[in-house]
Amino acid sequence: MAVEICLEDDEALLRFEWLASAKWADGVELPERNALWALEAVLQKTLVAPFAPDYLARWESARRSLLERSVE
Repeated sequence: MAVEICLEDDEALLRFEWLASAKWADGVELPERNALWALEAVLQKTLVAPFAPDYLARWESARRSLLERSVE
């Protein structure tokens, strides 16, 4: 059985960057780590922004967008 998750572009981009950084990996047990790596792989196959020349600007824009949403 597969589960479908819908994320806004900004959400997906920030989640991918967080997963790719592997800062979260310390202290995470192997089954959970494998599940998070699987999510990273799905995002990596889907997103085009990480390969764009203006990636940093897109990432910063995504952060601002999500920060503004959390305040509202």
